Amino acid sequence: MSDIFDLFRKIETQPTLKTPITRILCGLGNPGDKYLHNRHNIGFICMDYISQKLNIKITRARFSALCGECVIGGEGVLLLKPQTYMNESGIAVREAADFYKIAPENITVISDDISLPPGRMRIRRKGSAGGQKGLKSIIYHLGSEEFPRIRLGVGSPPEGFDLADWVLGDIPKSDQEAVFRCIENVLPAAELIVKGDFETAMSTYNGI
Repeated sequence: MSDIFDLFRKIETQPTLKTPITRILCGLGNPGDKYLHNRHNIGFICMDYISQKLNIKITRARFSALCGECVIGGEGVLLLKPQTYMNESGIAVREAADFYKIAPENITVISDDISLPPGRMRIRRKGSAGGQKGLKSIIYHLGSEEFPRIRLGVGSPPEGFDLADWVLGDIPKSDQEAVFRCIENVLPAAELIVKGDFETAMSTYNGI
């Protein structure tokens, strides 16, 4: 997985601006070094990519999460990495949403998806958790399914393989290049979502 982080270091950075927070972009994962490169942590990996791309830090402890602030699509965005572990991700999202008075439709969540092959993305305006426990927690705590999500493929486990072991396993080297190419598309996809242009986001990035 170090190959992906080596690529992060080569990304050109840009300054951020100060503007009121009107959106939340949340990447899902589990805190702690032992989970760092897991399939389940692809949301955290995306947030780390975005932080380096925009030259900001997601290090402020707040809302049961690590937070950073940036501008995406002309809007002030709170970047969120919940520190509650995956199954309780909704606690952090709810706390931040309550503080900034942000409606679910202005909260975008990035998560792994075992129904997609590595390197594939699926954007949805709303929907069920689809078995993803972090999304399930967010739906529960927000009391709504009406929030956008960017789901990144990590592949499905072989027959007879324990699902928990699969998602808590590291992204294999053979998948890293495809996964990184997909991660590169998350920020432009999020920008389109923030602007409300879901049709372009979905037609451009779904399935690639």
